[in-house]
Amino acid sequence: MRRRQVTIITGEPGPSAGGVRIEPFTFGLVGALGVLVALLIGTIVGQLSTVLVYIGIALFLALGLDPIVRLIERKLPRAAAVAIVVVVVVLAFAGILLAIVPIVVQQIAHLVETGPKMIDDLLRSDWYRQLAAQYGDSFSQAVDGIAKFFKDPANITKIGGGVLAVGAGIAGGFTGFTIVLILTLYFMASLRTMKRTAARFVPAYRRPRFTELVEDVSGAVGRYVIGQASLALINGVLSLIFLTIIGAPLPALLALIAFIGSLIPLVGTLTGSIINSLICLFVSPLTALIAFAYYLVYMQIEAYVISPRIMSRAVAVPGALVVIAAVGGGALGGILGALVAIPVAASAIIIIQKVLFPAQDAKLVPPDQARTA
Repeated sequence: MRRRQVTIITGEPGPSAGGVRIEPFTFGLVGALGVLVALLIGTIVGQLSTVLVYIGIALFLALGLDPIVRLIERKLPRAAAVAIVVVVVVLAFAGILLAIVPIVVQQIAHLVETGPKMIDDLLRSDWYRQLAAQYGDSFSQAVDGIAKFFKDPANITKIGGGVLAVGAGIAGGFTGFTIVLILTLYFMASLRTMKRTAARFVPAYRRPRFTELVEDVSGAVGRYVIGQASLALINGVLSLIFLTIIGAPLPALLALIAFIGSLIPLVGTLTGSIINSLICLFVSPLTALIAFAYYLVYMQIEAYVISPRIMSRAVAVPGALVVIAAVGGGALGGILGALVAIPVAASAIIIIQKVLFPAQDAKLVPPDQARTA
């Protein structure tokens, strides 16, 4: 009995078209192996997702800090310039921790010490009595339930387990920060070598164009990182000054929240402002209202005065595309996706302008007419 064969036709259609005959078993085996390889690659990528995130963050930071390294490199060797930038970044991070952690620990200890008195004051306050009179037994039962919860040792153990989990998360975050810092150091030191190695994969006659494109993309990413960090620094410093003046609680911590929030495009400044205003409620509603009014004015100044002057020099991305990129990046990759979405969009615009558009402009004759000619 003759076995069936699968015929794949190649070349131009017509009587003289050639073909390659493949056995059905071979065709199915190759297809199954392809599916297995794809599943294996997907599994490996899933297992290495954390490592890939670390590599992506480190490369992003290296590209962002490279303009500063180049500026210092005009007077010092690159190794010394990289070392100076890394030391400054580490010292800045350590300074923030030293300024905030003791205050937070002190406030937590104060809260534990004065917690019973705060509860007694709450139970004796006029608005608590009004709520108890308005809602009756249901409100009193809810308060009693909360009190019983904290008196139960088993619940305290659960809270302690949660605190241990938070501590483990902080330790994991510190480990991740150390890994990212080391990778950033290596990437900054070998960034030029990495670019030259990447250019070796391109044909020699296209390398100058490819090198120029890589420099433009890396420059756009670096300018964006510096611009966004500048906006965050302005917000953090002004928040520290203003919140200290109005007597907000933990002004250094709130300034750090404002700084971190400003690193996130579109919604970061608004989110940090709301968080800081709500924390100011612990002082008084008036303090929270003043803080909210300040952030409302600052966001307008940032959107219409500060941000255009800084970011227009960093990346030339249309406003609509900024919104689309930030929302799409946030949906795909969370905060990290929102952070890298705009420089990725700027890089795509550069590639389109310098690769796709020139290629299309060079096509002056339709393909069928070009073949006949």
